Amino acid sequence: MPAGLAWWRSQPGGAAWLAALPRLVEAALDRWSLRLGAVFEAPQMIAFVAAVQVEATATPAVLKINMPHPESEHEAAALAHWEGRGAVQLLASEPREHALLLERCLPGTPLWEVDDDVAATRIAAAALRRVWRPPPDVHAFASLESEARRWGDELLRAYERLGRPFERSLLDTALAALRELAADQADLVVVHQDLHGGNVLRAEREPWLIIDPKPLVGERAFDVASLLRDRRNMLLRPGGASLMYRRFDILVDELGLDRERMRLWGIAHALAWGVEDGGEQFDLEHVHVARLLADA
Repeated sequence: MPAGLAWWRSQPGGAAWLAALPRLVEAALDRWSLRLGAVFEAPQMIAFVAAVQVEATATPAVLKINMPHPESEHEAAALAHWEGRGAVQLLASEPREHALLLERCLPGTPLWEVDDDVAATRIAAAALRRVWRPPPDVHAFASLESEARRWGDELLRAYERLGRPFERSLLDTALAALRELAADQADLVVVHQDLHGGNVLRAEREPWLIIDPKPLVGERAFDVASLLRDRRNMLLRPGGASLMYRRFDILVDELGLDRERMRLWGIAHALAWGVEDGGEQFDLEHVHVARLLADA
């Protein structure tokens, strides 16, 4: 098992899932007649991911097994809904075991390897434009509106519990955005929610394909929140604010989004996803990004 999955041991249910993972992998290999290849490694991994080959056709593919979690619960449904347009194709899934068989991107290098931030932002925007489409009439995706209510409640509790670790005005901006934007959305689509350079891979069927959605039904302006704060190492350097504001300009130009709604969703999502370690601390990089967005 990849060492990058070990952190799950400290999370509720994580140790039991890790103990069951070898069995889940073997079951998936048998179910879909797969030959196991290289297991992908990273310092901290959310899911088990490995290269496989479909034995009957020698088709390269990817086996992914998720730790049961609300954010990844409907990944397969989002990929099926997108039908391979701008995203990897879902070849098969086993919901009870949170297992997915996916198209393999070749060469599979991430967008993070494109050094030019302007070019990378335009590529990401084009990929988002490909996948955005209204949800099906019947679906199980959570709504951005309901998630925003939950984030607001959790943010306020974490802020007080952790000793008010940053200025209250920043929190108030995020809470107001979560309350007001969520109740006033139009033209809803299935959004990715976690679109950054690690989740856009170079491929052959299309030049770039999206992976790893954490889908919600919400407005497009929300779905650039993760992209605005991508490559935070660059945003922390001198000139980071200018880099972010340039991303704003590109995304408005490429996607026709409302700049102010993008900005406010970016603040709210940065703080909501910046609560770490079971709510025991705020990620200061996320707070820094929220401040940059507040000044935009």
